[in-house]
Amino acid sequence: MEKKKPDNFVFYVSLVITGAIAVWAVVGNQSFSKVSDAVFGFLTKDFGWLYLIAMTFFVFFAIAIAFSKFGKVRLGPDDSRPEYKTASWFAMLFGAGMGVGLVFWGVAEPISHYVSPIAGIEPGTPEAADFAMRSSFMHWGVHPWAGYAIIGLALGYFQFRKKKPGLISVIFEPLIGEKGVKGPIGKIIDVLAVFATVAGIVTSLGLGVLQINSGLNYLFGVPTTLLIQIIIIAVISIIYIWSAVSGIDKGIKMISDANLYIAFALMIAVVLVGPRLEMVNNLMNGLGQYIGNFFQDSFGISAYGDNSWVESWRIFYWAWWIAWAPFVGTFIARISKGRTIREFVMGVVIAPSLGSIAWFAIMGTLGLHLGETGGLSMDVLKEVAAVPETGLFVVMQKYPFGMVLSLVALVLLSTFFITSANSGTFVLSSLTSGGDLNPGNGKKILWGVIQSIMAVGLLIAGGLTPLQTISIVAAFPFIFIMIFACVALVKALKSEKIIKVDKMDTIESAEKVAEKA
Repeated sequence: MEKKKPDNFVFYVSLVITGAIAVWAVVGNQSFSKVSDAVFGFLTKDFGWLYLIAMTFFVFFAIAIAFSKFGKVRLGPDDSRPEYKTASWFAMLFGAGMGVGLVFWGVAEPISHYVSPIAGIEPGTPEAADFAMRSSFMHWGVHPWAGYAIIGLALGYFQFRKKKPGLISVIFEPLIGEKGVKGPIGKIIDVLAVFATVAGIVTSLGLGVLQINSGLNYLFGVPTTLLIQIIIIAVISIIYIWSAVSGIDKGIKMISDANLYIAFALMIAVVLVGPRLEMVNNLMNGLGQYIGNFFQDSFGISAYGDNSWVESWRIFYWAWWIAWAPFVGTFIARISKGRTIREFVMGVVIAPSLGSIAWFAIMGTLGLHLGETGGLSMDVLKEVAAVPETGLFVVMQKYPFGMVLSLVALVLLSTFFITSANSGTFVLSSLTSGGDLNPGNGKKILWGVIQSIMAVGLLIAGGLTPLQTISIVAAFPFIFIMIFACVALVKALKSEKIIKVDKMDTIESAEKVAEKA
């Protein structure tokens, strides 16, 4: 019974805080927006430098730990092996980590940077197009995935190798001890993780619904109304709750696999009908600029000049990825048992980053090509940037088989939507069940329903953006949580025994070394 009390505490406190924030967002939408905007403005202006340093630190930490002597340590016992095939593992982590955002921004973000680049670059020029691709690569490349890897790697290590519960608080046991983890500090960390997860998923639910509704409206004339959006949420909710209840091995894995195949098929189709040479050139040139300007873009913030673009795009993205880190990191940890640290980092940081870069090179070129060749006027491109949920469909209609491509994109939008929501529901259930690897279906259904109701309520109040903002504000402490997670992981890894066998490093856990002694 002692074990249940902290679990129930995190569950009930999370419910109360989530409910209170949701009620405030719906009933007092104006005051909620004012407060969230004011706090977020303060954080981005006064602590923008901290977001830039932290996210870049996570990139170098993840790579350093992967290629250190601890790279061969397994997330589990020494004889453990991965539970899921690499393709399914990648499909699940990719679907959870980027979700609907790739489809939502794949065309719209490069266009946004093209029509409104950073100060000093003329809008609508080849220089603006280069800047658009480089910036999109930066925002969806190694930085966000490294952030996810920090939480996922630390949690996977403690969860499977040290046999601890699947709670983010357990990562800090090397620093604050078991009592500290079970005390107020540990509970605050777990409650913050739950709230950031709920807010992030609900915001994505709302944004995804808006884009699905916009696509249906653009393609078939389905009205863009609250009733239609509620119907879409209801249908999607039934599917994602069912898949979460079915478990990782069945529902979540099945939809993630299908999602990856659909995404790959859409990319191939777009390459066949689109400006292929421009896509290849954008991929090569964008990648070169991304790598060549990596440090400048990672730390680029002016002491005297105009930082409005940096604050509204880069720092906003870094804050948003940190807000998603507890959810995505926890889910990735859950599906990564048996992998080595090196495998984990290569699979979680490098592979999906390359996938995201390829996606933006292909989808982004569709829009930039129309801008450079006059296929769409600057006024239309500015409308696409202002209303990104319709941008994908506006652009695709300018290409052969545009209707077919748009239909496939709608399906992909829905599957990405579902993969984010079902993995999020699973994580919420686990975090509020004492870190149970297979939480009960009752919790899954409850959290699934809560998220859907919140999304509907916020759509009614028009409060999705403030919720996204407040989730980023609430996740600000996770900058420090993630930094200390790095410290705790290194401290724990030092207990691993490195044994020289035929000039090769092998790893034995501290427990195994103790047994031999």
